[in-house]
Amino acid sequence: QLEDSGGGLVQAGASLRLSCAASERTFSSYSIGWFRQAPGKEREFVGFIGWRAINTNFADSVKDRFTISRDNDKNTAYLQMNRLKPEDTAIYYCAATYYQPSRNPGEYDYWGQGTQVTVSS
Repeated sequence: QLEDSGGGLVQAGASLRLSCAASERTFSSYSIGWFRQAPGKEREFVGFIGWRAINTNFADSVKDRFTISRDNDKNTAYLQMNRLKPEDTAIYYCAATYYQPSRNPGEYDYWGQGTQVTVSS
């Protein structure tokens, strides 16, 4: 079970940190991906972090503004979003896979319920 939190309404240029909390003690064995879905659009890849936090990867649209980290002792992953833009407005989801992290949402087995991020201009 994954629980997303930390979304909200902010102005352009602001920062937000999303959290993805897992109830499983095996959280440290899972790679975590972040995805987002804007109204009328398909779910798109934002970034991922491997289970050892050594490898991360980001979509071109966010790679200079977003970072991902994880605290395996707290069973939590984080998406730090800086210099937010109106086009970042979407529902953000975290997802977990026991296998190699991927940009493909179909590769993930577990999903959070999503948290709304709204960026005003």
